[in-house]
Amino acid sequence: MAENAVRKVRDEIENGIVAGEFAPGERLDEVMLSKRFGVSRTPVREALMQLSATGAVELRPRRGAVVVDHSPQRVYEMFEVMAELEGLAGALAARRCTASDRAALSAAHERCRASAEAGGTDAYYYDNEEFHHAIYAASHSGFLAEQCGALHRRLRPYRRLQLRVQNRLRASFDEHEQIVKAILAGDEEAARARLRAHVVVQGDRFGDLLSAFAERARP
Repeated sequence: MAENAVRKVRDEIENGIVAGEFAPGERLDEVMLSKRFGVSRTPVREALMQLSATGAVELRPRRGAVVVDHSPQRVYEMFEVMAELEGLAGALAARRCTASDRAALSAAHERCRASAEAGGTDAYYYDNEEFHHAIYAASHSGFLAEQCGALHRRLRPYRRLQLRVQNRLRASFDEHEQIVKAILAGDEEAARARLRAHVVVQGDRFGDLLSAFAERARP
């Protein structure tokens, strides 16, 4: 099974859930999805299992995968918690990062630079994901990295799609610049504050994203 095929199907289902194409409580039929995305049922089934692990869908006996209802308030609350976790990860990374951590963070940042300059929002998202995971690793807190990773996965569709809001991609990269400077300088408080602000902005931008989807849905 091609990993890229699974990721593509998973991302498209996530996009559909956020955009309202798949309604809360709706059953996601494997046959219908395989026809829609032009793939076999195997990558669809794997994608639904991954979405179940992040809480986007619920696998129910005799019903299969059903879309979970996440209200905008619930999503915003998750962003608030994510901001605090990311801030802590940044502070610990500034205090504990090793030479190899610095090299990994700098390399991830340069990949983000390349994708930002190319203007590819989805490519930037995946490079951005590696950037944040480099920070989690540099925190040298296994438990914190696990919690950050779990919530990052739950917020994945919202974090990815908010990059499509006008000017957000460039602003995100500019914020990364300041985060990297703070961590490499060993400035714990600046790293904490800049990462918190970076994620809180994403939460605020969620409202803009919902408005964009509402506008797109109008006839």
